[in-house]
Amino acid sequence: MSRPQCCRKIAGRPIVSGFRPTGIPIRELAEVVLTLDEFEAIRLADLEGLYQEQAAERMNVSRPTFGRILETAHRKVAEALGHGKALKIDGGTIRMGRLRSSRCGCPRCRRAAIGGASGGKPTPAGTEVPPCRGMRGRMVCGKA
Repeated sequence: MSRPQCCRKIAGRPIVSGFRPTGIPIRELAEVVLTLDEFEAIRLADLEGLYQEQAAERMNVSRPTFGRILETAHRKVAEALGHGKALKIDGGTIRMGRLRSSRCGCPRCRRAAIGGASGGKPTPAGTEVPPCRGMRGRMVCGKA
């Protein structure tokens, strides 16, 4: 059994959700799905021109993980362009970076927001339950 993915932080959804070659009916096209985290990796590295280390920091992943995400994304885009396939942008284990606070919305973070991480018991005044840190908290969150 493989390890579940950690949440990957993205700035927001893309303006469009896909692309297709012109002149070919959509029902005749094969489809390649680019996940939202792969789209974000391409946007940060290729559009904004960030180094992988800086982009990885923004997405809240390690630099080697960012490199793997980017490599997969480039391969999918090349397959869509090279073989005349439709490209759909959707899915992935993500959380929106600008729309949320440090709490990502996973069960642990929701529990903390409601009344503490210890099964709904209130936390003492002035203390804050730390946010989920991906797999360190053993929670997977934000499946899109």
